[in-house]
Amino acid sequence: MSGDEASSYNNPNEVWLHGKGAWLAYILLLVVLRLAFASVPFLSVPVSFTLTNVVHNMLSFYLFHLMRGTPFVSADQGESARLTQWEQIDAGAQFTNTRKFLAAIPIVLFLLTSHYTEYDPVLFAINFVSLCIVMVAKLPQMHKVRLFWFFGRKFVDHEK
Repeated sequence: MSGDEASSYNNPNEVWLHGKGAWLAYILLLVVLRLAFASVPFLSVPVSFTLTNVVHNMLSFYLFHLMRGTPFVSADQGESARLTQWEQIDAGAQFTNTRKFLAAIPIVLFLLTSHYTEYDPVLFAINFVSLCIVMVAKLPQMHKVRLFWFFGRKFVDHEK
């Protein structure tokens, strides 16, 4: 959230990521999710950490990489209607601080989960696959790429 980020503050679908405390709120929601799983008496610590990791990755994959459009009226004349949340962040600019933060969260969560699962091979595999799925979607090479017929098609930028 520094000055080196490209931004399009006319898109209300992504402007919340630049608000004061947005990153802290994201981390706090993750902590609440972790505590919710930890409070279930029959879940062991490794299983609750794995559930936290997998549920976070599934939710972030769905919300950032599958859902397209914007629930708000934006000044872009409908251009964001065909883009995912991830593609709308910072007007599509790659390697901004916001994108780096959102990419670092699953990695740090994976490392913490691996530690608290004591590197159990089965749980490690589950967590690693979850990490790979969510991280591949964040790669710059996947910008405006849709996999499988369900997710649409690759969009061609006619402005270039």
